[in-house]
Amino acid sequence: MNRTLVSSEQSLNGKLFVQIIALMFLSYIKMQMQITELMKDYTIGSLLDKLDVPECFEEPDRSLRVGEELEKQKDICTKLDIQ
Repeated sequence: MNRTLVSSEQSLNGKLFVQIIALMFLSYIKMQMQITELMKDYTIGSLLDKLDVPECFEEPDRSLRVGEELEKQKDICTKLDIQ
């Protein structure tokens, strides 16, 4: 295990909390991938790459434009039961 560079006990507790939450999300995604047989087509890393947040474009004095969600992303979200 790598050393955790923190300046206080509170920072260490915060980092550990975030890591536990991330592990819970990864466990859920892996379980859903096994149930829906997405493991045949994707690794966890490649699935997360596919689900990467759509592009957002912001220009001065204009509203935020969000890129469209792709069909593969919609399909994966449906299979993983993500709304």
